[in-house]
Amino acid sequence: MQQLFAAIVTMALGVLACAAYFYLSNLLLDRIFPSKNRSGPEASRNLRIAGAIRPWLFLGPALIALGLFLVYPVFGTLWYSLHDRNGTTFVGLENFRWLFQDGEFRQSIFNNFLWLLVVPALSTFFGLIIAAMTDRIAWGGFAKTLIFMPMAISFVGASVIWKFIYDYRGEGSEQIGLLNALVVYFGGEPQAWISLPFWNNFFLMAILIWIQTGFAMVILSAALRGIPEETVEAAVIDGANGFQIFFKIMIPQIWGTIAVVWTTITILVLKVFDIVLAMTNGQWQSQVLANLMFSWMFRGSDNGRGAAIALVIMVLVIPIIYWNIRNARREMGGR
Repeated sequence: MQQLFAAIVTMALGVLACAAYFYLSNLLLDRIFPSKNRSGPEASRNLRIAGAIRPWLFLGPALIALGLFLVYPVFGTLWYSLHDRNGTTFVGLENFRWLFQDGEFRQSIFNNFLWLLVVPALSTFFGLIIAAMTDRIAWGGFAKTLIFMPMAISFVGASVIWKFIYDYRGEGSEQIGLLNALVVYFGGEPQAWISLPFWNNFFLMAILIWIQTGFAMVILSAALRGIPEETVEAAVIDGANGFQIFFKIMIPQIWGTIAVVWTTITILVLKVFDIVLAMTNGQWQSQVLANLMFSWMFRGSDNGRGAAIALVIMVLVIPIIYWNIRNARREMGGR
């Protein structure tokens, strides 16, 4: 209760502080550049100057916060990546040289590549199919709610749930894991699924697909509803069947939205960390880049190598973000 009370008080004080800042800063601006009871040219000049400054009063705190929490850490990470583990001795590109010679880093790159191939594709595909199906049934809203619910669960919470699904007990013991219970029921041998090298990556991917399918479904469902009815009716009149309408009429019209969903999930995949940490801690060849960075920076106490891995992740994410923004601007008419 004490923590809850402290959180509520902090939020209330934050809101009041923001309101006070905006009120007082605008009041001060109007005092410095008054327009009331002034002659025509002077009032016009003051209004123009105040109008040019006023947006920055609103943007200022956000820009300062972005600079403090996003821009500064980038330069700090770059600085650490060029120094030794303690950040005291300049070593140049030595950390990056080590990086590309390290077997664990190559394994992490390979695993991230697998995640990039599988998770965005399946999440978008399942989200699209579910969105199309649930729009055609009476209880579609209820179905969408159930499918979207995993989005409200943290990655660690979802990992705990799926640990019960993949749970393994030795042979001869009763299997409480859902997957092994099914395997034993049909006469198979139980397996420690998340400790199977290579294949365990796919078992971990299933968790993120389960979570992100709801996100893809909601966005794509809205896009499907925005398709003009005239195009679908024209296709029906021309004799197109359901599959032709879906794949040749509807999909092309929402391709931009599909691409945005795909790239958004791709960016998330490049930064995936919680699921791997909670499920395997990077063991059994399941390491990914973010988990490797965490291991070196906070367990290996090597800021230089951890920062070098962080920069690699950033470099991989930037082109996707740029493409996403460019595509969004194109859809908005070039603005």
